Amino acid sequence: MNDHPPIRLLIIAVVQESDINQAIRSAITIGAPVVTMASKGGFLGRRNATLLIGLPKGLETQLIESLQEACHQHVEYLTMPIEGAPMPIPTSVPVTVGGATIFAIPVEHFEEI
Repeated sequence: MNDHPPIRLLIIAVVQESDINQAIRSAITIGAPVVTMASKGGFLGRRNATLLIGLPKGLETQLIESLQEACHQHVEYLTMPIEGAPMPIPTSVPVTVGGATIFAIPVEHFEEI
């Protein structure tokens, strides 16, 4: 018999590789089960992780706040050629990376077998 409250929300959080361990700990700290899947970002092609987090009712705000503390955004500079220049002149372009992308999906039925 499972003594845990029923899961009513599935959080899908995509986090940067450097924040994975802290993000997992933040979910475990509030008692939420976590499944981790390795993934790769589309824009910069960086490694990250997709976390599947099952939440009982009422813990969504607490989890999102703890993920905000665990997953940090920062600015990186990419070297790109200037368009239209007669010679390829590289320039640094600031890009904000990191943080977490979070999706919340209601769970109609959850069962462990």
